[in-house]
Amino acid sequence: MKGHPQEELLAQYGERMLLALEWLATFGADPEGGVTRLLYAEPWLKAQLALIDNMQSMGLKADFDEIGNVYGKLQGSDPSLKPMLTGSHIDTVKNGGKYDGAYGVIASMMALGYLKAVYGAPKRTLEMVSFCEEEGSRFPLAYWGSGHVTGVLSLAEGAGLADPEGVTLLEAMERAGFDIDQGQLHPAKRNDIGGYIEIHIEQGAVLEFKEKQIGVVTAIVGQIRMTVVVTGIPNHAGTTPMTMRKDALAAAAEMVALTEKMALAEGEPLVATVGRLEVKRGTSNVVPGEVEFTLDIRHTDKRKIEDFRAELISRFVEIAVRRELYIDTVEHLNALPVAMDSGISAEIEAACDFYGYEHIQMPSGAGHDAQLFGPICPSAMIFVPSRAGISHNPNEFTKPDDLIVGFQTLVHVLYQYGYGGKADENL
Repeated sequence: MKGHPQEELLAQYGERMLLALEWLATFGADPEGGVTRLLYAEPWLKAQLALIDNMQSMGLKADFDEIGNVYGKLQGSDPSLKPMLTGSHIDTVKNGGKYDGAYGVIASMMALGYLKAVYGAPKRTLEMVSFCEEEGSRFPLAYWGSGHVTGVLSLAEGAGLADPEGVTLLEAMERAGFDIDQGQLHPAKRNDIGGYIEIHIEQGAVLEFKEKQIGVVTAIVGQIRMTVVVTGIPNHAGTTPMTMRKDALAAAAEMVALTEKMALAEGEPLVATVGRLEVKRGTSNVVPGEVEFTLDIRHTDKRKIEDFRAELISRFVEIAVRRELYIDTVEHLNALPVAMDSGISAEIEAACDFYGYEHIQMPSGAGHDAQLFGPICPSAMIFVPSRAGISHNPNEFTKPDDLIVGFQTLVHVLYQYGYGGKADENL
């Protein structure tokens, strides 16, 4: 669309996108900087409701599904063609940045708004989605939004899961106005999606380092997320000799150090992270009796992840046995590595060539909603640069020009599948 009369309007929508991204960041803005927008909390609900208002103002049909995903639909003229879906997630980590997830939601909304304003109804239905959750920040379960849409998750997986304040996931869901007994009115699971495109900040420094404007994602790494609980015996810090202690924290510290050592020995692209460690009922004058920590393992090869996990847990057990402690592990996520669709990816590269944008093919080291769609429909991802690779942090930043480049790339690809040469293609 470069050089077309619509070019000026496209630029205007790009500027509107930047303003809307700042606007969305006000929902859950932290006084000290950053954004906290957790699943089913008040800032999250207000943001989703406000997005519905914005979608409707652009002429999109917008509504919630049963669990809180929000859709904006640009209805196509040919019902035999499966819809193309685009979007990302609205939730954040605690004190996170304003681009992760949010950029994909806002860019998708503005893309559909622009296409409707310029070209009217498409041949193929185009939809955008603001997934209710992806991060796993409030409850120990990730991809609650896209997991329901793809059928990977159901309400049963949320039963019994609670946040740090003791509120269960299903309680929080009902408090936010989503009645689990009325789900059949707007079921979350869908079987009609033809393809999925997600635009996202890279959350790494590769594009910035290589001075590229667009990353065309080839595959998303697999990941396992677990909780490890080490149980010893709490006892008096002054009267319990060192040789008689059943110190859960000392054991956990040994396990954390071992995790780093083994991951370094395995080498790239494997990464293993202990992101949270909690001493239960810990005080300064008591030998810790129970410690819980998280474990996150990622690799592009499923077998490598499983082998590393098995060896690591085996070594954890050895540490526990040697120290006469108990250990328990609970798996919360086991996401397979997923290759992105070569056909849609080729359209992303064609869009970059059309505009003259510098681009490279690259894997994603972070998990994304596209990972869940990959096994059920053609899926692809567009990356834009992240300054210094910083993400999940108030200092998360992408240059406005880079955000607009990604937006225009997304618009071009959606145009092809809704109105252009790919509009008649059976997905």
